[in-house]
Amino acid sequence: MKPLSVHLLQRQMFIWLPTLAGLLVGVCSGCKPKIPPPGPTEVLVAPVAVKDVPICREWVGTTDGITNATIRAQVTGYLFSQNYEEGRIVKKDDLLFRLDPRTFEAALDQAKGNLAQAEAQLGKTELDVKRYTPLAKEQAISQQELDDAIQSNLAAKAQVQAGKAAVEQAQLSLNFTRITSPIPGIVGISKVGIGDLISPSSGELTTVSIVDPIRVHFFLSEQEYLRAVKQPKVSGWGKGGLGPELALLLADGSTYPHKGRINAVDRQVDDKTGTIHLTAHVPNPDLMLRPGLFVRVKALIFTVPNALVVPQRAVNELQGKYQVAVVGADGKVSIRPVKVSERFGSDWMVEEGLKAGELVVVEGVQKARDGMTVVAKPFVAPSASQPAPEPKPTVPSTPASKPQHK
Repeated sequence: MKPLSVHLLQRQMFIWLPTLAGLLVGVCSGCKPKIPPPGPTEVLVAPVAVKDVPICREWVGTTDGITNATIRAQVTGYLFSQNYEEGRIVKKDDLLFRLDPRTFEAALDQAKGNLAQAEAQLGKTELDVKRYTPLAKEQAISQQELDDAIQSNLAAKAQVQAGKAAVEQAQLSLNFTRITSPIPGIVGISKVGIGDLISPSSGELTTVSIVDPIRVHFFLSEQEYLRAVKQPKVSGWGKGGLGPELALLLADGSTYPHKGRINAVDRQVDDKTGTIHLTAHVPNPDLMLRPGLFVRVKALIFTVPNALVVPQRAVNELQGKYQVAVVGADGKVSIRPVKVSERFGSDWMVEEGLKAGELVVVEGVQKARDGMTVVAKPFVAPSASQPAPEPKPTVPSTPASKPQHK
């Protein structure tokens, strides 16, 4: 059994131990250095600019030949030869196909023979009329015989005319066995083969298209068309105008090197689609473009004067609504809703919510809060020629090896 003094000492230590721990904590906390509060957030700002904004539009278009001649057979016959290289340029009247001409040569010879018989009969009837005319005056023959001779002569003349027409028709049919190109241009792939029996009902044999310049079809909405024609000085449209200069964006993303012009606007707006049909002519000296290509047609259609413009990076979109962070003269941020309309390069055109010259946050938008005091520094847009910095390679971290216990 412990003595009484030991019990009293343990009891006093139990009572004073929490007090000593509190004192130690207070002394240690007083030894920690005080951390200064963070300074104002730095942001990059740009002024709201005033510019005349050219508005460009893009439409999906298709290319087509200026003239597309569908080659068909005019007579019936077996295909004898193909006399062109598919996909190459041909001249007007170049031979494309030949049909077997023997049947038509025989028909021409027969027509010429019939004409010769008719001409011989005409000669006989003319002699009869010349001989019977004085005899009828002397009443050596009856008037009836002279009338019959005259009628036979007229019939012979008609037979000669019919024979000449038959010869011409036979010659024309023979000529049709040589199928030639009616226009200069690029000829397509043949749709028939040697030895096929073709006729006018056989359909298309091939197609020849004039593709320099090439035609582009596209469609404008009513609103775009009206806004364009109301600014003829900008768009080039109006009475006698050729329309704006057009650029073509190809399917691989490249821009076609030659510009085009609108050459025709349809007479009416399609009441089903609300669009109007336009065609443009684009130079195609290298024959790079072929009919049937899908392209994007880009053109300037109107200009908005004295528009307010801010960088796109300054505009924050949230659930279909747009807002910007504006830094006032006192350095405080004000979050404002704005109404944007058109994109112009890397900028937004703002219709409502801002004034010219106000500073909007371009870098640090996510850190800016309404009422926050910030340090505003000017934003410098990177030049197009300056390459973007290459991302640094990420080295995967190696987990530390665990100590092995023996």
